[in-house]
Amino acid sequence: MPGFGDVVQRAFYLGVGLASYAGEKAGVKLTELRSQAQKLADEMVSRGEMTTDEAKRFVEDLMQQAQQSSVNEPTSGAQNREPRRIEILTDDEPTTVQQDDQDVDNLRQQVLRLQEELQKLKRQP
Repeated sequence: MPGFGDVVQRAFYLGVGLASYAGEKAGVKLTELRSQAQKLADEMVSRGEMTTDEAKRFVEDLMQQAQQSSVNEPTSGAQNREPRRIEILTDDEPTTVQQDDQDVDNLRQQVLRLQEELQKLKRQP
C-alpha cells in the first residue's frame, strides 16, 4: 500500500504531465493558427487587397492576440456554454418627419451662409 508521500508525489507528477500536455496542445494550435492566418494573408496579397507589409503585420497582430487571449482566458472546461447576450439600445425619442425637415432646413441655411462668407473672402484682396 503506497504511503501518503507516494500519493503526493504521483499527484505532483500528474499535474506536471497535464501542464506539459496542455502546453504542447496550445503550441500545436498556435502553429495551426499561424499557418491558416498566413494562407489567408497570402491569398489577400495575391488578390491585391493588402500589401506584403500589411499581411506580415496582420499575421503578427493575430498571433499576439491569440497568445494574449490564451493567457488571459481560463483553461478549465467548466466555462459558461451559453451564448453571449447582446443588448440593443434604441433612442427613446422617435424622430418625426417634421423634425427632420427642420434639421434639413437649418443645415441648408448654414450652407448658404457659409457660401456667402466664402464669396466675400474670395473678393477681398
